[in-house]
Amino acid sequence: MARNRLFVVALIAAALVAFFAFDLDRFLSFEVLKAARGDVVAMRDAFPVLFSLGFFAVYVGVTALSLPGAAVMTLAGGAIFGLGWGLVLVSFASTIGATAAFVIARFVARDAVQKRYRQRLATINKGVEREGGFYLFTLRLVPVFPFFLINIVMALTPMRTRTFYWVSQLGMLPGTAVYVNAGTQLGQLDGVGGILSPGLIGSFVLLGLFPLIAKKIVDIVKARRVYRQYSRPKTFDRNLIVIGGGSAGLVSAYIAAAVRAEVTLVEKGALGGDCLNTGCVPSKALIRTARLLADARRSAELGVRRLHAEFDLPDAMARVQRVIEAIEPHDSVERYTGLGVDVALGTARLIDPWTVDIARNDGSRQRLTARHIVLATGAEPFVPPIPGIEQVEALTSDTLWQLRELPERLVVLGGGPIGCEMAQTFQRLGSRVTQVEMAPRLLPREDPEFGEMIATRFAGEGVDVRLRTQAREVVVTDGQPELIVAQADGSEDRIAFDRILVAVGRAARLEGYGLETLGIATNRTIEVDDYLRTSIPNIFAVGDVAGPYQFTHVGAHMAWFATVNALFGSLKKFRVDYSVVPWATFTDPEVARVGLSETEAREQGVDVEVTTYGIDDLDRAIADSDAHGLVKVLTRRGSDRILGVTIAGPHAGELIAEYVLAMKHGIGLNKILGTIHIYPTLAEANKFAAGQWKQAHKPEAALRWLQRFHRWMRR
Repeated sequence: MARNRLFVVALIAAALVAFFAFDLDRFLSFEVLKAARGDVVAMRDAFPVLFSLGFFAVYVGVTALSLPGAAVMTLAGGAIFGLGWGLVLVSFASTIGATAAFVIARFVARDAVQKRYRQRLATINKGVEREGGFYLFTLRLVPVFPFFLINIVMALTPMRTRTFYWVSQLGMLPGTAVYVNAGTQLGQLDGVGGILSPGLIGSFVLLGLFPLIAKKIVDIVKARRVYRQYSRPKTFDRNLIVIGGGSAGLVSAYIAAAVRAEVTLVEKGALGGDCLNTGCVPSKALIRTARLLADARRSAELGVRRLHAEFDLPDAMARVQRVIEAIEPHDSVERYTGLGVDVALGTARLIDPWTVDIARNDGSRQRLTARHIVLATGAEPFVPPIPGIEQVEALTSDTLWQLRELPERLVVLGGGPIGCEMAQTFQRLGSRVTQVEMAPRLLPREDPEFGEMIATRFAGEGVDVRLRTQAREVVVTDGQPELIVAQADGSEDRIAFDRILVAVGRAARLEGYGLETLGIATNRTIEVDDYLRTSIPNIFAVGDVAGPYQFTHVGAHMAWFATVNALFGSLKKFRVDYSVVPWATFTDPEVARVGLSETEAREQGVDVEVTTYGIDDLDRAIADSDAHGLVKVLTRRGSDRILGVTIAGPHAGELIAEYVLAMKHGIGLNKILGTIHIYPTLAEANKFAAGQWKQAHKPEAALRWLQRFHRWMRR
């Protein structure tokens, strides 16, 4: 098979070399065809069938080999054969040629591409299997991308050849008709004055408008297919209904109210969502308390012989609630009502694409219609089906804050951000923590050295970190719960515990909102397009329920795009931008990242240079007795363009902001190096990392000449 592929590649390469070596492309210019039009038409009249077959065969060959000139031949088809016969010949020849290119590209490259990029192509493959014909039809109707490129790209997907052929035949027909018609007008020119003939002008006006018209047609066809079973209201109660009052939903409602749209926000619990009430805010408040206790234990390092601290969990949890209450007014019903948002406290369910049924917490019901709806229903902790776990009251990030008694022995399932933050926190508060993670390292989304750095720190503080360990079963013997785990070597172990915290991930909230009734496509999350539209175009999804990142700040970012697209999409739509997404894990040391990791860059075949700077050499970190951590910067080889940064160290979540700004606005390491940073600060680490990169790229040849110059100046 490999030999056959090489033979096909060699054959195509030989044909291409011959085509350009013998300058055959000169015959595919309209000037040559125009000049020879009389002879060509005479030949057509003398041998109509043979000439038509010859033209057809040449067109198929040009298209199959992706040679330049297909557009000229389409115009020539109209000039030589007229609109009717020319359209028939060109339409079938172009489709057969495109299918031949499709088959060749599939034979030569599909298996290798799918094997190498299987994981990254999984979503694309599913999309093509589900609606590949419609995607192809859209691309054919809206000729933004070159057709030869579409032939090759589609060949690398699971699309069936038969589907590719008939969709291409239909999709290319309108554009082919426009080009052939333009060719008929060009063929009738006798002089310069004929250039301004109404027919020719009309053809080229149609060519210019065709992409816009085609796109509108596609939108109309798609909308009719989605909405055909529903009756659209003649008027709407609201411009926008937002379901979910977390960070994403609040931002959507805020933006809609700011532009004077009528908006209703529906939330069944407390506004602010998980982040304020059970997530970001309470966890960071408790982490601060744990950090104080840790500092007290290491007071001798800071020159204080002994520092006594008394800790009681109820006091710490009371402080957590005070912090929530202090921030709560930012997300309160009163504030949003004052901004012009109609806040409905209750449960929302979709009835049709425009109607929402609201069961209010006070027992009343209400039905509202809106032109657009934003789903921001968030996510909730996922509890895996571990046998026996129902026998114990497993804690999650939602219920953890109800604790009032510090567990003596705590098992934390999960080595991601939440699991790591809480494992270290409770160890510092006084629990004996065992952390269980199936992966070979903590923080598996980050490069290995950062997970190893955190694991080493945890072990030094007393956390029992169990990597490559799988939770098998929870058993309770004489009232004592134990977790049975399978270890890396295949053996089993039993871990006794008082409480168990499950932190293995979060699942999108998809149930109870009527998504299944409307057939809104879901796959762990709600599926959305580049504009954050669901499979029903007037319904958008943002935040954790849509992914791909479950971060508060990303939810707010998505909300801006979704709301603007909902309210103003008929005028201008904006693709959501995930190009520069930062995040941080608030362990000690903190780990923050933006852009690519080195692991991802290698997997994607991106040629990068890696620059590192150790924070243990930073003056401010040494003065603070926090001299640990690393700044790791990825740049494109031979350039100072930043592709990704990971920082581990004190206040890494703050330090990363400089790189986020730099990546967003195309600022390279040279400009960071040339920016004054205050001494002594942790922020100098960013400048020193840039200096490390510069040191590796110093102009050795120029420096040698400077050395000679200075030697000469000393004479």
